[in-house]
Amino acid sequence: MRFLDLAATSAAVTATSGRKAKIELLADALRRLDPGEIAAGSAFLAGELRQRQTGVGHASLRDRPPPAAEATLTVGGVDAAIAEISVVAGAGSQQRRRDLIGALFGAATADEQRLLIGLFGGELRQGAQAGLLADAIARAAEVPLTAVRRALLLSGDLKQVAVAALTGGAAALAEIHLRVGTPLTPMLAQSAPDVSAALLATGAPATVDVKLDGIRIQVHRSADEVAVFTRSLDDITARMPEVVAMVRKLPVREAVLDGEAMTLDASGRPRPFQETSSRAATRGAGKAPLALVPYFFDLLHLDGADLLDEPGRVRWAALAGALPPELIVGRSTATTEEQAAAAFAAALAHGQEGVVVKAMEAPYDVGRRGSAWVKVKPRHTLDLVVLAVEWGHGRRRGWLSNLHLGALDPATGGFVMLGKTFKGLTDELLRWQTARFQELAVSDDGWVVRVRPEQVVEIAFDGVQTSPRYPGGVALRFARVLRYRDDKPAAEADTIDTVRLLGARPAGEAG
Repeated sequence: MRFLDLAATSAAVTATSGRKAKIELLADALRRLDPGEIAAGSAFLAGELRQRQTGVGHASLRDRPPPAAEATLTVGGVDAAIAEISVVAGAGSQQRRRDLIGALFGAATADEQRLLIGLFGGELRQGAQAGLLADAIARAAEVPLTAVRRALLLSGDLKQVAVAALTGGAAALAEIHLRVGTPLTPMLAQSAPDVSAALLATGAPATVDVKLDGIRIQVHRSADEVAVFTRSLDDITARMPEVVAMVRKLPVREAVLDGEAMTLDASGRPRPFQETSSRAATRGAGKAPLALVPYFFDLLHLDGADLLDEPGRVRWAALAGALPPELIVGRSTATTEEQAAAAFAAALAHGQEGVVVKAMEAPYDVGRRGSAWVKVKPRHTLDLVVLAVEWGHGRRRGWLSNLHLGALDPATGGFVMLGKTFKGLTDELLRWQTARFQELAVSDDGWVVRVRPEQVVEIAFDGVQTSPRYPGGVALRFARVLRYRDDKPAAEADTIDTVRLLGARPAGEAG
C-alpha cells in the first residue's frame, strides 16, 4: 500500500466528525494493507510507531529536506526505514540518524511529510483512538466487535489484534488468551463523591478495599520468572527487586496479580506519593533507594486457570488462599452505608487515599472503567492533561507556571480545556515542570508554551460550574495541583463527560 494513501486516510479521518464515517475510512484503509503491512499500518492509523523509541526529537525534524514531487513510499518501506533509524547507536550515530531521517523525508511528498512529523512527534490528533480502530478492525475483517475488543484488552497490542483479525478472522482472535508474562490492560474504577453513592452503584453487600497511595502494579510469575508491569504496561521488573523477591517466595507455580506498591515510613504509614513514584522510576546504581512494599487486591490467573471471568468473590477467595495476609490490601465487607463509612474513616486514619467499593459478583472487566469498582476520596479530584503552560511573571519569572488543563473527549480522542491554575505549585514543582514542559513543547510565543498532551496531573477542586469561556461549557472552581501522575498515560485521564456529570449535581456535592 502506498504511504500516500495512508496519509490521505489520516487527513480524511481528521476532517471527519462522525464516528461511523471515521470507522468506515479506517476500515477501508485496513482492508487495503498487504498482510506484511498490517502491524505497521494499524499503528500508523492509531498515530503511533511500532518502534517505541526512535531517538528522533523535534530538533531532528526542523531541518528536513523539501518534499518529493512524486509518491514512491510504501507503508512497509516507511516502517523499515523507521526501524533502521530506531537502532542507530554508537560512534557517529547522530550523523547517521540525520542521514536516515533526511533520506526518508526527502522521499516523502508534502502530505506524507505531515503524517511523518505527526507520527515522530506523537501529535497525530485525528480522532482514531483505540476504540475507533477496534470498530474498524471488526468492520474490515468482518468479525464480531466483542471478539476484537476482548482480544485487544487481553493482549494490550492493537497491532497483534489487527494482524490476527485481518489474516485469521474470529478463530485467530479466539487464540489470544491471557498469557503469563504478557501484561493486560487493568480494570479501572470510576469516582463517587461518597460511600453512599458508591454502594448505590455496586449494590450491597460490597467489598471495600483500602485505596493505597501507591503505584499500580501487575505482577506475572511463571516458575522462577517474575515480571512487574505498570498500569501503562511498561516493564519495571529491574526497578522492583523487593517485589520480585516477595512474589518468588509465594507457594504458586503461575500467577498474575493486580495490586499497588508503595513506600512506607518506620511506623508503617505511607510516604508521599512522589517518593513512591520516584523510587519506581529509579534506574541504575546510586544510594540505597527506599524499599517498595507490594499489596495485592486481585488474582487474574493461578496455576494454569484464568480467573478473569469469575466473580470477584471467587477471585478474592483464591487470592486469600495463595498469599499471606500481609501482602493483601486491607478489605472488609459492607452491607450498610455505616459499615462502608467506617471503613473509609479507618483508611484515612491510616494515611491512605480512601477506599474502592467493589461489586462482589462482577468479573474482572479488563481495561474498562465501570460501576463495578468505585473509588471514594475525601476531596474531589480529577486526573487531567496539561495542554499548555504560561511563562510566569514577578517572583515566578523564568518558570513555566500557569497550567492549561484538559479533560479527555472520548468521542474524538482529543482534549477539552477546562481552565487554568497555578495554585498548589511549590518551587520544586515549578522547577520540575519548567524542564518537563520544555521537553514537550511544540510552540512558544513568549507567553504561552503549547505542549504535546501527554503529562497527567491530579487536580483538586471545589466544584464544577458552567462557563461559556471554555469549549466544554464547564470550568473547575478553585482548581489546585496535588501531584503529577507519571504513572498514568493521557489516555486514562478523566473525561469531559465525568466533569459535566459532576457539574450537573446540586451545588455543594462536588467537593
